[in-house]
Order: sequence, then structure tokens, then C-alpha cells
Amino acid sequence: MTQPAPSEPVLRVSNLVVDFPSEAGTVNAVRGVSYEVAPGEVFGVVGESGSGKSVSALAVLGLLPKQARVSGSVQYRGRELLGLGDAEMSEIRGLEIAMVFQDPLSALTPVYTVGQQIVEAVRIHNDVSRDDAEAKATELLDLVGIPNPGERARSFPHEFSGGMRQRVMIAMAIANNPDVIIADEPTTALDVTIQAQVLEVLERAQEATGAAIVMITHDLGVIAGFADRVMVMYAGKPVETGSVDDVFYRPRMPYTLGLLGSLPRADATAREPLTPVEGNPPSLVGLPAGCPFAPRCPLKIDVCEVTEPPLLPTDDPWHASACHRTAYVAENDLKPTDVFAAPIPPPVVDEAMREGRPVVLQVTDLVRTFPLTRGLIFRRQVGEVAAVDGISFDIREGETLGLVGESGCGKTTTINEILALAKPTSGAISVLGRDTATLSTRERHDLRRHISVVFQDPMASLDPKLPVSDILSEGLSTYGVDKSERSRRVRELLQLVGLSPTHASRYPHEFSGGQRQRVGIARALALQPKLVVLDEPVSALDVSIRAGVINLLEQLRATLRLSYLFVAHDLSVVRHSADRVAVMYLGRIVELGAVAPVFAQPAHPYTQALLSAIPLPDPRRERARKRIILQGDLPSTKEERVGCRFRARCPTFAALDETRRQACIEVDPSLTPHGPDHVAACHYPHEANVF
Repeated sequence: MTQPAPSEPVLRVSNLVVDFPSEAGTVNAVRGVSYEVAPGEVFGVVGESGSGKSVSALAVLGLLPKQARVSGSVQYRGRELLGLGDAEMSEIRGLEIAMVFQDPLSALTPVYTVGQQIVEAVRIHNDVSRDDAEAKATELLDLVGIPNPGERARSFPHEFSGGMRQRVMIAMAIANNPDVIIADEPTTALDVTIQAQVLEVLERAQEATGAAIVMITHDLGVIAGFADRVMVMYAGKPVETGSVDDVFYRPRMPYTLGLLGSLPRADATAREPLTPVEGNPPSLVGLPAGCPFAPRCPLKIDVCEVTEPPLLPTDDPWHASACHRTAYVAENDLKPTDVFAAPIPPPVVDEAMREGRPVVLQVTDLVRTFPLTRGLIFRRQVGEVAAVDGISFDIREGETLGLVGESGCGKTTTINEILALAKPTSGAISVLGRDTATLSTRERHDLRRHISVVFQDPMASLDPKLPVSDILSEGLSTYGVDKSERSRRVRELLQLVGLSPTHASRYPHEFSGGQRQRVGIARALALQPKLVVLDEPVSALDVSIRAGVINLLEQLRATLRLSYLFVAHDLSVVRHSADRVAVMYLGRIVELGAVAPVFAQPAHPYTQALLSAIPLPDPRRERARKRIILQGDLPSTKEERVGCRFRARCPTFAALDETRRQACIEVDPSLTPHGPDHVAACHYPHEANVF
């Protein structure tokens, strides 16, 4: 049951069921979804991967493959859509109901300009001239914040950044003033600053069209600040529905409690324990009787394993939960930590303790340049670009340094230089006191065992042709560990990361995403390294699985005295996991220091914008916040850099008079102290509380 819309719903979905045939049996992807959306309302749909969110949205638009079996009812303004032919649905798609897809690069045709594609979206539903449609396309691009819209309309999709492509998708979606916009994970894989821009564009589009929005996402922070009502899905069914405030502040389903408890918060004043939902979602082929969440639920009782609970009203008639323990949860006002176990987080490394610890990694004035060339047949160098331009930091034993910034700021180049253990273009890298520029081949080989890496995508980083035992023992074999010791070490590693030694014979595809990342962590620990580079280690995981991996990394750091270089674009995770943080922009570190002061009182305008863009899973606080929206995308690294490289997007610079601007225009600011263990590179630093 969902709260009725304040007016007649524009979209009503009733008992929607979607099945797919497969070799293993029928996949019950959607098992009875019902909701309605009013004009101008934002309805959020959340849940783990495989819960049926996207499949239900595609069913509404008739975009599922032919083998899908769809039943139930989908009504648009009272008209039944299920059963309509493709020609009839084509009259509705894009005109009455539009969709913003998760991956705009796949959704846009690469051989047509973005202007041509918007023109097509306009003309297919309207009897207008090409000139009028082109003028409309330019107007739409301007509406969604594309700079120089007339010129950029002639660009191809690959010439746009990810955030700009998503804005093009939104422009196409609103081209015909639809009544409903379905946004399927529109902010996934985007930097927080670009995510904030995309959400602002969606709000602007909604104001311009008056459309209802169905927002599908796994990011509960986005839902908290953007949606009016929310539906939580699990195993193809809604398990909790209600207003955003009801679901966030008074959750009545243990799964919802687990999702909320697994979220690290950027506004936290201390490291609160995360409460991972152990286990994995069930297979949707031949679901057993009972509640699908029962195998993962600490509150289950006998009836949970026999009868699947229906979605019924709670103490609030418009707040519904599908759980046999709803009354128990409500009576005891349970919190996530009351239901799901959470480990005690390891202590934060304070400055006094830090000074007495040995330095594991020292980076001093690091520069990495790449040549700029021209010519198709005879290439010639015409210049060079500094991807990393003079950065310095250190990491002590047992410490985590978070390295953050937008895509293209130089994070990946930095870690590549460190992992290469080679001589940089300029500056120095020292690992365990050894300067990498002076290492012989043998010394580099010996030092390499003390530094390892955990990659972003565990499926891509694990050899699919090798069993886990071979994956974990490969490094051991390289360093001459005998066979019996390798077998013992493989068993030890699997237990260390929370897997069973019996998993050693399995292949990567036989594991879930979270389990594969645990295998990747085990591989990184095989040679007992001192420093581990974590390259977006949890960005590809569902929120509930992510919490378990974050807790594991923290436990391993405390137990094994590891040091981490944690590269991430999710600043909430960095706030939870790191002791210190370095903020990068166009190859330079613009703010550096202990996590607490940098997050509580950021001094650089770029850091302030990054932090203000982080969505908080707290509806009241999220609605009250004022965001700092950066205009445009990260400038090209090929542009000449004179003065402060952030000034073109800097709100502080925009507010200065001409006299004070000269310092920003002429001089690149250096890092200056702003407090104990806190430095910032800004001519006019000022503290700001962005939470």
C-alpha cells in the first residue's frame, strides 16, 4: 500500500509481474509491484541489484525483450498500457512517458550529433520544421546547463563528459513536455559535483514540465533530498513503502533498517559502526516458501520461513511493511544497531600518535607529464601536459590517507606512479624509506611485495580462467614460496577475509560481487604488504554489501598494522574510513589534513563544493542544506595553467572585486597552514560548515 497521491495519479502500476525463462528455470524478476504517482511528484524506488527496480521500469515502457512474460496492469491517465503493440507504445514513449537511462553513452547513438538526436526526439512526436526543432534542441541544451548550446549541439556524444551526456539525456527526456519521467540510476558513477548538477537539472526540468518523476537508485541520500515517497524493493517485491520521512525515520522492515545502517555519513562527528546485512539476495529462480529476506534477517521467527508476509499498513495507514515482525520493530523502536551486529571501529590515528610512527610512503613534489603530439602518420611532440603537478604527502604505519577529487584530477596517475616503483618525471617517491628512482631491478622486485593494490572492479581484476586457489597463490609462487606453504597461506587468507577455505576451488563467476572483492583483498594481502592501495574498492558494490567490505578493511588495518592509500570519489566512505584526506584538483593538492577538521571546517572553496554535494541519508537535514553548485566540468588538462587553476569555477573568485582577483589570476596559491594538521592552497581561504 502506498500513500494516495494528492490528485488523480498520472501513472498507476498494479500487481505487476515479470518472468523470464532461463535454462535454470523461470526467473521471477518482478513479483507483484504496485504504486501510483501523482503529477509533479517524485517517487523513489530503492533496493539492491537484482531487486527488480529497473525491470519494473522497463516493463512500464514496454522495453523488455520479447521472451519476458508480463502481467498485471500499467495505466497512464487511466489508459491501460500492457498489451499495446510497439507502434502504439512508440506514440507514448518520449511524448507522455520519457526515460533517462543509467548509461548515457550506451543510450546515445555515437554516429549522430547530440543536436540531431534531440531534433529527432522532437520531430517524431510533433509536426514542426527542422529549423524549429533545431532551435528547440538549442533551447533544451541551454535549459539543462550545457555551455555554448548552439555550438555543442553539433558535437558527438564521445566529445562530452559523463555528466554532460547525462544532461543531454535529460534534455531529450523533457523535449516533449512528458507527464512522467522515469530516471533509472541517473547519477550512478558520476562525481558528487556532477551528481549535484544532474539532480539540479532534473529539478529544473520538473519545474519546466510539471512532470512526475520515478527515481530509481541505490543511493538513499539522493532519495532523502529529492523524493516525496519511497518504495523499498527486495527479491522482486516491495517490502516497505511510505513517505520519505516515515521510511527514513520510522523504518518498520529489518531490510530497510539494514540499508540505512550500512550507510557511512559525511556529516558524522565520529566513526559510527556500520551495520552490514550479511549474506546475499536470493536467486529469483524457484524461490522457497517464506520471506525471501529470512536467511539474512536476525529477527526471523518460525513463521518467516513458512509464509511470505504481505505488504500491510503499519501504525500509519499510508506507511506499509511486508514483515511478520513489523509490530515488534515498531513497539521497540529498533535502530539498525539493535538488529544487525556491527564491529567496534578501530581508533583514529591522532596527530600525537602519528608523529611517532614510521613513514611507509613519502611523496615529495611529484610531477608526471605526458607528451602532447600531432599528426596522423608522422607524430611530433608539440608540448606536454602535467597530469600530476607537484604534490606532496606521506602515510604513516597503520594510517589511512584518503585521496579524493573529481575524475581527471590526477588520482589514478598518482597511484600508478606509486605502484610503478620507478623514477617519476620530477620529484621523489619513497616506499619504506627506499627512493624508487634509485632502485635496481632486483631491489624493485624485493620492494614490490610490500605494496599491493585492490582494484575497483573485482570481476575485471580476477582471472576468470583460474580458481581462487591459483589466484591467491600466484604472487606467493613468484616470490618462491613452496607448494605446501602456499596451500596453508591460501586457506589462511580466505578465513582472514571472511570466506571459507572450501571456496578455494571455485572460480570468480561463482561468487557474488562482495565475495569477489574479498578475494581481491585476500590476493592483495598474500605477501603480507605494508602498504595497500585501495582504488575505489567499494564503488561497484551494493550499499549493504559495501558496509561489510568497509568493516573488513578497517579490521584488517587494525589487526595487521596496514597502511592504506584510499582513492575514492565517495567522500562519505572517506569520512568513515580515513584518518587524513588529500583533496586534488587538476593535478595539485588543494587541501590536506586530518579528516575531522577538513570535513568540519573545509577552507578551500573546491573542498566546500565537494562536501556540500554529498547527499545525506537524512531527509530533514538534506532539505535544509544549501548546495554549492560548481558551474561546468573539470577543465581540460591541456589548457595553459596560470594563476589559480580553480578560479574559473570558484564561487569565491566570482564574488571578489577586480583588485583582489589579480592574485588568483596571476599566482598559483601554495599550501599554507590553516590549523593543526590542516593546510589549504587558496589566496582567500575561509571556513565553512557545509553540513
